[in-house]
Amino acid sequence: MQRPTTYGQSPPLHHPVPQHVSTVPQLRSPPPPVSQPQSGYEGSPYQQQQARVPSGSGNMFGQYGNFMNDPAAQLASQFGQTAFRQGQDYLESNVSRFLNVPALKYYFDVTNSYVIKKLCLVLFPWRHKPWSRKQAMGPSGQEGGYLSPRDDLNSPDMYIPVMAFVTYIYLRTLIAGLRGEFQPELFGYIATTAFGVVAAEILGLKLGCYLLSISNTSQLLDLVAYSGYKFVGVITTISIAEIVNGGEGTGGWVGWTVFFYTFLANSLFLMRSLRYVLLPEINGDNRGPMQTMQTESRSKRSQRTQFLFFYSYVVQLFFMWILSQP
Repeated sequence: MQRPTTYGQSPPLHHPVPQHVSTVPQLRSPPPPVSQPQSGYEGSPYQQQQARVPSGSGNMFGQYGNFMNDPAAQLASQFGQTAFRQGQDYLESNVSRFLNVPALKYYFDVTNSYVIKKLCLVLFPWRHKPWSRKQAMGPSGQEGGYLSPRDDLNSPDMYIPVMAFVTYIYLRTLIAGLRGEFQPELFGYIATTAFGVVAAEILGLKLGCYLLSISNTSQLLDLVAYSGYKFVGVITTISIAEIVNGGEGTGGWVGWTVFFYTFLANSLFLMRSLRYVLLPEINGDNRGPMQTMQTESRSKRSQRTQFLFFYSYVVQLFFMWILSQP
């Protein structure tokens, strides 16, 4: 006997109704990247590093821009400045033992107009007047030291002698190179010869000043300056002779004519300029006990005049002839 199967009906389903409405955002795919021309390798680390730098920052050095704000960097900078100042003071104190730097700066206080006028004076001294040096006025109205070359054409300088010395060395080596005779050792040979001439001249002048009892506070630097003016005449002689003679040297009548002219011009320039260094003024009063001292002063003045003439003409002729030889 079969048992009847009965199926019960399931109860109806009730879905929950949401009480609060929420908006679900719609997801969209990102826009495709815009292709840009690249001059370097694609995807280089340097470009990636630049992309990380925020565009709003005004520092072009990025994370290294605040380096000087670092206390350690400031301490190192102060330490370096202090060490530099101490080294400079140490150098100046040691150099001042052998060389008077402030006095040397006086001889390089020149201008362009002074250099041009001084060169013309050395080469054409025939009608120049006066030859006396100008003195500076002190704060109390009294005469002090001499004016610098910037303000006095008759004042000696170091700029022209030093430049003429260097130009002479380069000119001689240039002429040797044009003749095909240049060698690196020629620089040392010419420089040694020129320096030996100047040193021998200064030693002779100092010996003469010592024997004639000539003293001056700036005498040595004045003599060094005046001894270097001869290179102006020597350079003029070598240049004109090489151009006119076609590279055959200072021989020929043109070379000797220019040589004797520059020699006489330099001698007259030294004779007039060194007069105030080697020949001090003498009091013209001959009365009383000053008469014997006046006689001795005249005797010394005569000896100094002879020494000045010998140096300006005989010594300069010999040294300029040596320097002008090829």
